[in-house]
Amino acid sequence: MATFSFTMTSGEVDAVKGTSGAAAFEAVADRGLSRQAQQRVLVAKFGDGYEQRVRDGVNTKIENFNISFNNRTSDEINLIAGYLDSKSALSFTLVITDAFSSGSLTTSSIKVVCDTYQIQYGHTDYHSLTTTLRRVYEP
Repeated sequence: MATFSFTMTSGEVDAVKGTSGAAAFEAVADRGLSRQAQQRVLVAKFGDGYEQRVRDGVNTKIENFNISFNNRTSDEINLIAGYLDSKSALSFTLVITDAFSSGSLTTSSIKVVCDTYQIQYGHTDYHSLTTTLRRVYEP
């Protein structure tokens, strides 16, 4: 099963909480997440069903990751939401750890942005957050 996570440095945690001396925090998404991929292709269609296709640009793969953080403490959800707010219009690194059929784990890091998220207030002390992270290509 693949795991998806992002890490907030201690300085970022301090900035969100308005404190000092906090430890770094790793936000690991719940199971049941989804990854959607689409290739960006230019197509020229001609008569009799004939068509030509070419990749549109250098980075042609469009990816979206639907992740959730369910039944977490209100402090943890507020921390994640504050981090996502602080990254408005900025990218951050999403770490993906996945296993191949051979059983070996591979880890990759990609840049993503968060355009929107939703918080569900289920109980007084426990909330859930869902979001869609969009992959971006930048140095």
